[in-house]
Amino acid sequence: MGPAEWLAIFGAGVGAGGIDAVVGSGTLITFPTLLAFGLPPVVANVSNNIGLVPGNISGAVGYRRELAGQRGLLARLGPVAGAGGLAGAALLLSLPAAAFRLIVPVLILISCGLVLIDPRIGPWLAARREGGRARHSSLVLGAAIFLSSAYGGYFGAAQGVLVIGLLGMFLDEDLQHVDAAKNVLVAIVNAIAALVFVLFAHVAWVAVLLIAAGSTIGGLLGARYGRRLPSAALRWLIVVVGVIVSVRLLFFS
Repeated sequence: MGPAEWLAIFGAGVGAGGIDAVVGSGTLITFPTLLAFGLPPVVANVSNNIGLVPGNISGAVGYRRELAGQRGLLARLGPVAGAGGLAGAALLLSLPAAAFRLIVPVLILISCGLVLIDPRIGPWLAARREGGRARHSSLVLGAAIFLSSAYGGYFGAAQGVLVIGLLGMFLDEDLQHVDAAKNVLVAIVNAIAALVFVLFAHVAWVAVLLIAAGSTIGGLLGARYGRRLPSAALRWLIVVVGVIVSVRLLFFS
């Protein structure tokens, strides 16, 4: 890869970091970029995961005011999320690369569907709270967070959308506080998975460093300015890219 490719990967990292802070589907920007520059799918996924961790952390820092009063919740769910991320990462490394090529297109298409329904989540959660239907079930919520975190450790696109929906379903919190908690849990999942990948997987470190630098900047910008972006256009861009990547993995890899 040359300077033009490095710049493209860095730019994808900025975009992914910003998207992850607000929505949670930045992988659908960086993962296709790495594939386009010739990285094998599993190596691209592993490198992408490691590179996005700084962006996850900077996004969580950007929402620190909304994290006030959530220490107890995160202390309960954080270890569950970490265990799920560990399970997902172990699954990725234990299954053959051919399985990843078959499974990931399906996951991407599911992620695209989640991105499309994301605008409905906020009003739906508000309606549940107004109707008195929001409830807290630690066991069910913990199991759901574990499963979503395992998904995040394995691939992770739109993991944030899943977590927002789960937290909002079970907790009586406004969407901004839910989004803040989501950023912390996703950061935990990706950090645990990244540690596994650093120790046991093949990593494209140049790509990691470029995505890490870009996603750190993007995470801070997303937490501060992300809500001002034209969300509908951004959402459809992510979906189009996701569909293209799914087709490429299914028929051209």
